[in-house]
Amino acid sequence: MAVNEANSAEDGPRDPWAEVAARLGADLFLDLQPDPDASTRGRGATLRRTLAEALRSAILDGRLPPGTALPPYRSLAADLGVARGTVSAVYQELVAEGWLTARQGSSTRVAEGAAHPEAGRDPGIGHTDTGSVMFHLPHDFSLGRPCAGMFPRADWIRATRRVLTECADEVFAPAHPQGRPELRHALAVYLSRTRGVRTTADRIILGTAVQSALELLSRTVFGDVIAAESHGLPFHWQAVERGGTRVIPIRVDGEGMVVDDLERSGASAVLLTPSHQFPTGVALSPGRRMQVVDWARRTGAVIVEDDYDGEFRYDREPVGALQSLGPDVVIHAGSVSKSLSPAVRAGWLALPEHLVEKVVQAKGLREPDASIVDQLILADLIESGAYDRHIRRSRQAYRARRDALVEAVTAAGLDLPGIAAGLHAVIPVDHEDESGLVHQAFQRGIGLVGLSLFRHPDAEPLPYGGLVVGFGTPAASTYSTDLAALARLLAEPSAPRRVIP
Repeated sequence: MAVNEANSAEDGPRDPWAEVAARLGADLFLDLQPDPDASTRGRGATLRRTLAEALRSAILDGRLPPGTALPPYRSLAADLGVARGTVSAVYQELVAEGWLTARQGSSTRVAEGAAHPEAGRDPGIGHTDTGSVMFHLPHDFSLGRPCAGMFPRADWIRATRRVLTECADEVFAPAHPQGRPELRHALAVYLSRTRGVRTTADRIILGTAVQSALELLSRTVFGDVIAAESHGLPFHWQAVERGGTRVIPIRVDGEGMVVDDLERSGASAVLLTPSHQFPTGVALSPGRRMQVVDWARRTGAVIVEDDYDGEFRYDREPVGALQSLGPDVVIHAGSVSKSLSPAVRAGWLALPEHLVEKVVQAKGLREPDASIVDQLILADLIESGAYDRHIRRSRQAYRARRDALVEAVTAAGLDLPGIAAGLHAVIPVDHEDESGLVHQAFQRGIGLVGLSLFRHPDAEPLPYGGLVVGFGTPAASTYSTDLAALARLLAEPSAPRRVIP
């Protein structure tokens, strides 16, 4: 509602929330709602809640841009006719949540990280690979990246110095399309040791990411039709279709892709996330793993395994890669976008031997996109052991984050199904609750997405809706505050109904 000061005492008694609206200033538009608990709360508590919501809303929609100085809390308290402690508490709350910054001897200001999203964009997609929107919400549970603050900068600097000091001049010449042998050799050993992948350096082709690799495979390997999980990453399907292959969705249940449906599909290839299905979080069951490999061998089909966060399993040792069961029919695809950062453009394909020459030729005479220097740095990190140490540190940190998320979700009377793995989780909710909760989260500055975003256009919905939460994204310094904001959303009187997948 618009703030105005035209009302007077003669108009009758005001609700506390209307009083705040009247005093904040005639030029400020606020989206204020009466506090549903106003009858049971004291006036000070009601004003504190309403003022906090008013400031969040003004920051979120851009009326208070980043860097804007707020009035001293004493001045604002005098203007509002409330206790100084009330305004001070609101400022402290918003500083803790990341909306404001405060430094001794300086004004309290709107935080640079509290930039408002572009109007009309889909809330909550944020920094994910599911769209091109790039904005930041104060409580960022968006998908597609690990915690940026955990990037091993010191190790990267040391490896860079070693590589640039010791490498030959030919490193800076045009590169072979298969990629640097140093990284291919390092990856062959690493993937075998940690994921059970059966490959050699000669069967690995390096690139920038799984997305570009899928487009390359679509042009060379897939044929006319590829099957994919009914719920997955839209940009994967789009990459495949750009290469000329049509995508058909196959149902997913509690054991992963329903391979019986795949057998009836007529597809000549299939794209899977078997270790940790994206986004539902289940693992492809052992029986279905054997079944899909048998299907590929019987039909001459090819399987593409996107092992997007295979290192991060928390309740047990990681399940080995599907490729280990069928190195003759499975293409193992991976990158460092989850283990290090999407900013490091390094990915790979571990191919069956008979496909290597065809895919290398399709890339052209030289490497068109990947950073060769980054390939050498990554090889150094792996061979020095720094990459393993980083993975172990990250696994411990993300395990603690997921445990805290489970505790918060359980306290709200909800469940967190799927295996304990990866950097995201799904909170199942009723289909009718999903869109409203995503919208409420956006209004509160919480960046998350609905499960329906990942449904293939030709697929049937899952039996449940859901909130997809990227618990790897928030900064370590704000995670407890971010989680508290999510817990408050789930605990509201209009909280989601419990759904068991």
